[in-house]
Amino acid sequence: MAAFLQTPTAMLVGVLALSLAVLIGAYLVATPAPFRLVAERRRPSVPKNHPFRTVANGAAAVMERVLSRRKDAGVHVAVLERAGVEMRLQDFALVMLVGALVLGNGAWILDMPLLGLGLALAVPLVTRLVLGLMAAHRKQVFADQLDDSLQLMSSSLRAGHSLMQALASVGRDGEEPTAGEFARVINEARVGRELASALKETAARMDSEDFVWVTQAIAINREAGGNLAEVLDRVGQTIRERNQIRRQVRSLSAEGKLSAYVLVALPLAVTAFLSITNPSYLVKFTESLTGYVLIAAAVVLLAVGAVWMRNVVRFKF
Repeated sequence: MAAFLQTPTAMLVGVLALSLAVLIGAYLVATPAPFRLVAERRRPSVPKNHPFRTVANGAAAVMERVLSRRKDAGVHVAVLERAGVEMRLQDFALVMLVGALVLGNGAWILDMPLLGLGLALAVPLVTRLVLGLMAAHRKQVFADQLDDSLQLMSSSLRAGHSLMQALASVGRDGEEPTAGEFARVINEARVGRELASALKETAARMDSEDFVWVTQAIAINREAGGNLAEVLDRVGQTIRERNQIRRQVRSLSAEGKLSAYVLVALPLAVTAFLSITNPSYLVKFTESLTGYVLIAAAVVLLAVGAVWMRNVVRFKF
């Protein structure tokens, strides 16, 4: 038993338990005990909450109070919505905090405090990078599906359906993320929000210039009248041609993007390989001021080259 307590696994379990105790203590200190009617008296059929769920809800409540004091909370909520993450901001922040604590404490127990600090600091940065990639992918898929969605809407309108029914058909029969965004528009319109405002917010959330055209076409048609199905067909044809050109440019620039990735990753890969196979070859750079200057110059030049090549192979429509 004594030998087991000295293993890294036992120490990791202890640190995790200590971290959980600190979170629970902070929640108990910062949160007053409000009077609540027990669940059995309100709804006798509701089972009791699991202790872990109770602890998680309490920690999420503390995180919500902390985030409510920040002025940029709305920006973070918008980032989650663009990425398609169906989690509350406080829940997502709590998961990220727990991940940082687990990685940091695990590396610290293994006698690597600097690595633990680096991993803990890298968690929010990597999370933001992943959310950006997810949002970009979701935006691209939405743009590719837009012409088919407009065709489905125009077919519904020709069949005698109203505009709301046509939007609902896309939300019901379409694919994600278009179906989810159109379903959200329908739900917001049903609770009293103006349809034009809901469509504009969807265009801003998906950062889609093509959907802005659709929103403007629908708004003009609702004010001036006319055949909305024909208008959507023309807008859909224009968007279809733009998507075709976008795909062609993406194919032609794929080789340049791959070359940029290889050229940026090559110095880092060579440095990592030399640090493993022949560490003495790189030690000389850390023994004098000239070596540090050369390292700084290499990092700056690599960053400038990465930004330059990114702008060269990046096209905006």
